[in-house]
Amino acid sequence: MDRIRIVGGNRLNGIIPISGAKNAALPLMIASLLTDGTLTLENLPRLADVSLLVRILGNHGVDYTIEGKRAGDSLETGQTVHLAARQIVDTTAPYDLVSRMRASFWVLAPLVARMGVAKVSLPGGCAIGTRPVDLLIMAMERLGAQIDIENGYAVARAPKGLKGAEIAFPKVTVGGTHTALMAASLANGTTVIHNAAREPEIVDLAECLGKMGARIRGAGTSVIEIDGVPRLGGARHAVLPDRIETGTYAMAVAMTGGDVLLQGARADLLEAALETVRQTGASVTETNEGLRVYRNGAGIAPVDVTTAPFPGFPTDLQAQLMALVTRAEGTSRITETIFENRFMHVSELSRFGAHIRLDGDSAIIEGVKTLKGAPVMATDLRASVSLVIAALAAEGETMVNRVYHLDRGFERLESKLSRCGAEIERIVAAG
Repeated sequence: MDRIRIVGGNRLNGIIPISGAKNAALPLMIASLLTDGTLTLENLPRLADVSLLVRILGNHGVDYTIEGKRAGDSLETGQTVHLAARQIVDTTAPYDLVSRMRASFWVLAPLVARMGVAKVSLPGGCAIGTRPVDLLIMAMERLGAQIDIENGYAVARAPKGLKGAEIAFPKVTVGGTHTALMAASLANGTTVIHNAAREPEIVDLAECLGKMGARIRGAGTSVIEIDGVPRLGGARHAVLPDRIETGTYAMAVAMTGGDVLLQGARADLLEAALETVRQTGASVTETNEGLRVYRNGAGIAPVDVTTAPFPGFPTDLQAQLMALVTRAEGTSRITETIFENRFMHVSELSRFGAHIRLDGDSAIIEGVKTLKGAPVMATDLRASVSLVIAALAAEGETMVNRVYHLDRGFERLESKLSRCGAEIERIVAAG
């Protein structure tokens, strides 16, 4: 199993290109099941989760082709891919594929909307809480699908098609909103989603569906209306830049010091997180090319942050922020409101010498002057990159184990950091 070796202490200076957003790319790819036309996605990141979803979609009959390299392209340049589901050949998504990535459960919606039937394994994914799919199933049932749980599979049937309905989510759910958007686009009649997620990835999906012929109003607000259409066509759409990758590298620069341009980043996608980075003492400014993050020799200031659905501070940056404030000059508090098991990185950060204690759904971090490199182990996608951030500022060598979690969500992380002066390398497992 690959590992990443880091020797800390170097400031980061240079340019880091921001990849297409994983959390936007996955639902966009799944939306290809809604049409027999070709969906072309630009700026698609090269990630393990994207490759796995290609396999899952291929199982249903989706053809996948990649455009050839163009002048000026590099490995950091997003791919342009064509997805064509001209004929759905299998409406079953098997356990051995879906159990490895929970977002793949979302294929349930377009399969039922287009084919009237689907059998999808209940999902797996990161070990950061149960993250149940009950709200996704509720949304499909409101649209008229009959859903039974049989031997670990959700079996959905709507032989006469889906029908528009009122869907009121009891809590904000990104997955539920994605699912409802896709299914309602082909439902007969009008659907109104109340308490809809407002995340930029929801807006990105709605814009793409609109290019395919869907009639959607209100994406980005808490109430979304969809007038169903008989069929959707092909389209071309560019995946928006990854706000979680943007925030991660911004916090890495705030941790190490330095001056980095996050090329292609958009401030409007993560204003709450960028304001928090500023509160720690770093400078974040918009430029024509992206975001410039800068911190000189000044110390890191403590913060008090609570995660919340968009436009609040994202849970997917909570671990990275915790790593940053381990060296703050004072005590920070981070409260997690989204996932119940998302403090598993605390024990690994403590191996660097960080002082962290848990108090219910909050972590209290007492800043220390120095961190010491150590062997650590990634427990989930975002926790793993928090260990990288800590290692960049730690004295001595750190070895990050189980980095397959990183490969699921961060494209060429070692290459991007090393080009900015970090001493970081991947050690490939023998065999």
